[in-house]
Amino acid sequence: MTEKELHNYLKVNYPIENEKCEWKEFKSLKSAVSGRAGDDVISYISAIANMQGGNLIIGIQDKTYFIVGIQEFADYSLENIKFRITGNCPNLNSDIFKVEEIISSDTNKTVWIFHIPKHQFRLPVYAHKKTWQRIDDNLVEMTKARLDAILTQVQVNEDWSKVIIEEANIHDLDEIAIAKARIEFKKRNPKYIDEVDNWNNVDFLNKAKITIKGKITRTALILLGKDEAEHFLDSSVKIRWNLKTIYNQDKDFEIFSIPFLLSVDEVYKKIRNLKYRYLRDGTLFPDELLRYEPFSIRESLNNAIAHQDYAKGARINVVEFEDDHLVFSNYGSFLPKSVEDVVLNDTPEEVYRNPFLVEAMKNLDMIETQGGGIRKVFNFQKQRFFPLPDYNFEDNKVKVTITGKILDENFAKIIIQNANLGLDEIILLDKVQKQREISEDEFKHLKKLKYIEGRRPNIYLSFNIVGSTNDENLQAEYLANRSFDDSHFKGMILECLKKWGKTKRDKIDNLIIPKLSAALSEEKKKNKVTNYLSALRIDGKIINTPGYYWEIV
Repeated sequence: MTEKELHNYLKVNYPIENEKCEWKEFKSLKSAVSGRAGDDVISYISAIANMQGGNLIIGIQDKTYFIVGIQEFADYSLENIKFRITGNCPNLNSDIFKVEEIISSDTNKTVWIFHIPKHQFRLPVYAHKKTWQRIDDNLVEMTKARLDAILTQVQVNEDWSKVIIEEANIHDLDEIAIAKARIEFKKRNPKYIDEVDNWNNVDFLNKAKITIKGKITRTALILLGKDEAEHFLDSSVKIRWNLKTIYNQDKDFEIFSIPFLLSVDEVYKKIRNLKYRYLRDGTLFPDELLRYEPFSIRESLNNAIAHQDYAKGARINVVEFEDDHLVFSNYGSFLPKSVEDVVLNDTPEEVYRNPFLVEAMKNLDMIETQGGGIRKVFNFQKQRFFPLPDYNFEDNKVKVTITGKILDENFAKIIIQNANLGLDEIILLDKVQKQREISEDEFKHLKKLKYIEGRRPNIYLSFNIVGSTNDENLQAEYLANRSFDDSHFKGMILECLKKWGKTKRDKIDNLIIPKLSAALSEEKKKNKVTNYLSALRIDGKIINTPGYYWEIV
């Protein structure tokens, strides 16, 4: 088209500057593409993308539509500009972002039109490590309100799980699965307990919100479909269980197809939920318990089923690292604001990826929808003194790790001594034991409570908590578990007296005797302690006071 035709084309299609459209002269691209923050191409692209998407036209004068054309391309070209911009604009959707070039046929002036997609779900677009936005036709750094709106936005999509499969019928559902569904429905809905047995399968499935007016939904096939009916769904609608060594070497695996209502039990049986024994004296811990709370396994697996993005064509994975931890993963972003928001506020999730499937699973007692399921898993780990569940949201997946052992005994002992600790504080302690970063305010809070020592970022759970407890056995055990060599027994005695103040002999015995050689008799062990105390007294480091107490001089 001629320059005049190009002028008219731009005026018709991009008539005004607003939050969706910007014209820039940018005759030279040398410093215009990625130059001064807030006044270059990538800043405008970030700002427009962070609104509703739109267009940036360069090579025309602002407000006049006069076409000046791009006169100096530097090392930019139509072939490389898209790649170089997406490299400087993290989160920009490169699949949709396009650059259109128009050259006037009579004057040979070049105009580029950047077609900018709206930011992706909960992913603001960056430029110069900042987020930008438009207010009318102005470019500004993103406000907190706009950033929060993006990070907490609700995704409105067609409910994949509600779609009716016209070719399927009730004969494609598994009779055993339907029978189990009736049992579970009664548990969840006791008000219907006297009626359910009188309903035929069609009525039952409708009332359980698994089918719609007798028609088979994807939800019905996922939960109750026969194995041979999986062709109605993507062949990847499966659960894969994988057993690995702690060194990530494969040992065994099995793949489970529909019906998931039955497959969940089969996966559960594959997991070796052996008893965990605490290797410690005294009665501070129970002798043994299961590594994993059964509820935690089922809740994590059922959540993966409920929130899987089935349109991705991927399996749900359960990876068991023998005698250590479990990892549950599904495709799709985490929809609530954050895990901590769900756990600490005990609030129900407001948005579900598969609402029809979630409702059916709720009716079959597979999941909880009032925000309590995840919180229960956290509390079960807390009761075991095990690390809290870990959530990872990288690569558009939700990955949940549940550990089946004590990671740091100090973490366990702090919880034991402080039964009134809130879950918010336990979450902070859990971050410390996992060597995760905490904020300055969180650091000060834990430091004030004397739960941690060290300087950021090298902090660790603190010995000082021993001083706040009256449990003498625990105090002795805490010190005894520290890594001293035999030559340091005197030092251990001095250390305990500094920490505890005036201390009775039997308490010192509880500290030292368990560390002495098993070849010694109990009498000889007590004599050893007597010798250590005598030597320290002779050296003038400790004194013996009335009542069989010892203290630092």
